[in-house]
Amino acid sequence: MMADSANWGLLPTAPDRTARLHTRELAAIMFSDVVGYTAIMGRDENEALRALDTHRELLRSLLPKYNGRMAGEIGDGTLTSFHSALDAVNCAREVQASLQDQPELKVRIGIHLGDVVLANNTVLGDGVNVASRIHALAPPGGICVSASVYDEIRNKPGTHFRDLREQRLKNVSRPIRVYQMMADALDSRPVKVLSRHRRAPLIVGASAVVFAGLIVVIMRSRSPAPALPPAPSAAKHTISSIAVLPLDNFSGDPDQEYFADGLTDELTTDLATISALRVISRGSVMQFKGAHRPPAPEIARLLNVDAVVEGSVVRSGDKVRVNAQLIDASADRHMWAKSYERDSRDVLAMQDDIAQAVAREINVELTSAEQTHFANSHAVNPAAYDAYLKGRYIVESYTGERVRKAIEQFEEAIKIDPNFALPYTGLADAYSYGADWYFPAIEVMPKAKAAAEKALQLDDSLAEAHTSLALIKYQFDLDWAGSEKEFRRAIELNPNYAFGHEQYGYFLAWQDRFEESLAEFQRANELDPLSPGITTNVGVPLVYQAKYEAAKEQGRKALELDPGFNFAEFGIGWTDLHAGNFKEAIPELKKARVIDSPPFIAGFLGYAYAKSGDHAKAEAIIAELNQMSSRRFVSPACTALVYLGLDEKQLALEGLEKAYEVRSQWLSLLKVDNIFDPLRSEPRFIELLKKVGFDK
Repeated sequence: MMADSANWGLLPTAPDRTARLHTRELAAIMFSDVVGYTAIMGRDENEALRALDTHRELLRSLLPKYNGRMAGEIGDGTLTSFHSALDAVNCAREVQASLQDQPELKVRIGIHLGDVVLANNTVLGDGVNVASRIHALAPPGGICVSASVYDEIRNKPGTHFRDLREQRLKNVSRPIRVYQMMADALDSRPVKVLSRHRRAPLIVGASAVVFAGLIVVIMRSRSPAPALPPAPSAAKHTISSIAVLPLDNFSGDPDQEYFADGLTDELTTDLATISALRVISRGSVMQFKGAHRPPAPEIARLLNVDAVVEGSVVRSGDKVRVNAQLIDASADRHMWAKSYERDSRDVLAMQDDIAQAVAREINVELTSAEQTHFANSHAVNPAAYDAYLKGRYIVESYTGERVRKAIEQFEEAIKIDPNFALPYTGLADAYSYGADWYFPAIEVMPKAKAAAEKALQLDDSLAEAHTSLALIKYQFDLDWAGSEKEFRRAIELNPNYAFGHEQYGYFLAWQDRFEESLAEFQRANELDPLSPGITTNVGVPLVYQAKYEAAKEQGRKALELDPGFNFAEFGIGWTDLHAGNFKEAIPELKKARVIDSPPFIAGFLGYAYAKSGDHAKAEAIIAELNQMSSRRFVSPACTALVYLGLDEKQLALEGLEKAYEVRSQWLSLLKVDNIFDPLRSEPRFIELLKKVGFDK
């Protein structure tokens, strides 16, 4: 048995291997040693040496078959590396099968997919240490693999594993999930892998009976794992809706979560451009992030989809590997699986390839425009793409400070590559998100507009940029016709863009087109069914149709999805205000006031106090808002609401006019919201409606 040592991150290579200086590889690393070697050496030195020689000679004889190489030897331990996890596992299985007739010689094997650096005739890397520690968890004659290996090969015929859960390994800073290969898998023959220039059928023993003579044809290339064949009934089952589950981060670095989430987002966006598919949005699928998510059929039921895509990401140096698989949710059957490995510069093209492969597998025919979209993939600067993904990841946690940090990341991406369109869309969104909540719209909306227009100048096919421009046009430019044109173009480009449908729903509501608005909100809800925000917002047109109970029910549904979602409570209170139930609105609006909540919640609460007759508390809210404005932006519309509740019409109009000067988004409600009915005969209000564009 190997002596305990911390040196397995730095191993001398075999004498016949001369490594190039600082060559980095993403490899499947296999570590094996002789069980009880120290004890054997103690009782019979010659027997111990024979056991060691047998072990190593067996490995050397098998490595060419599985495209492996000897990477290091210390004591009784042997390190080998392979281009694919499947090759490594098959080699390990054959080692153990070959030793079954030698009960006196047992080896343990551990396999990990990770980063290896070849430098000055040594093999370095945390992945080496992980592999050397995993092997110790295997029983004599057994094989253990890390989660990164398991994810690559778990659907291959004859591979059955027991989950040992997360393990704390010596000299490894993070817990590693480990799987042990079961005895039946060890006893069966390894999956046959053919050369890249040769095809042959593989009949899979007992499974051939189960699947009625299913013939598996495997074509091996350097990186991708063999694709799984569809069952005979696959073609009969129509798949028209799909969700991309959060890709697991198997890079070995928790700080790379943003990268895995970003690739999930981008793959979702690519699939969403296919008009024949209904694709679930990011907000809903991210709720299934983590190791303990429900089985695929249950997720599919919750999301109301026919199929799910799941997989993992391994990022190593300038290489990115994505393992993706398609699951028919109704049958809980894997239809297709493949591994992709590319340089970081080609990650966008890789995402397009995966999306097209999924479309082909489910027999979706791409339109000519969609084919053109996928054909236009281009290389990307890895550092710029990294900064862009960090920005998107940061802005999801919506606070003023996070918005500022996201803006910094997008600007960094643009600085690195000024011709990369996506960071401009991120920048436009970040400025738009922050407008009227954290920054005056008059300051940030021109920056948002410039960013959105630059994104479209570089790539006119970006639905996100068209949606950003649509928001800017009606909220800031007050160009309602131009805004609707941009919304329609965005939805044409990406019919599955839930945020686009949601924002178009708001636009239509402010235009007094409530049935159309409701249809857009409902479509957004179909595409993002577990989003508490969209679920709440379906209630907006219902309020304006005086369907108050139905609107409040949307808020209650949102709270079932997320009991801590304060905007659902705001939505219920806001509905009560419009129904004239001012006292009932107060407790809901008070609950909605959490740390760092936007000032408008206080404004509506002050309005509720005033309308319910509690003028002292309403005036206290005005004082609070004035004090708050010394440390953060507060739209003048907030205090205007409270003055309106107090029936101080001139002060309310003064606040609304100031809100116009800073282009507050709350001016969009002036045409349809019954809160403003007491002002409709006022000349100043009529003039304000004209300025906002509601006289047309």
